[in-house]
Amino acid sequence: MPFVDIRLAGAASREQKAAIVADVTRSLVERLGKNPAAVQINITELSTENYGAGGQLIADRDAGTPQAREDAHAEPSQ
Repeated sequence: MPFVDIRLAGAASREQKAAIVADVTRSLVERLGKNPAAVQINITELSTENYGAGGQLIADRDAGTPQAREDAHAEPSQ
C-alpha cells in the first residue's frame, strides 16, 4: 500500500487538493501498477509563519523582502 505525504507551504483550495490526489494516485497506478484503492495520500498545509528556508520565514519571503528574490522557493518574476 503506497502512502504519500505532501506538505504545502501555505494553503490550497479543496479543488486543488482533489486534483493533486487524483494526479498522484493516477501516477502510482500507471508507474507502479498499484491498485488505486490502496493509494493513501495525506496533504498537510503548513503556515508560512511556521516554515522557513534559507534562514528566513516563508511568510517574510512572501512579504517581498530583498532576500526573497534570491530564494530558491520564490515565485518566478512576472
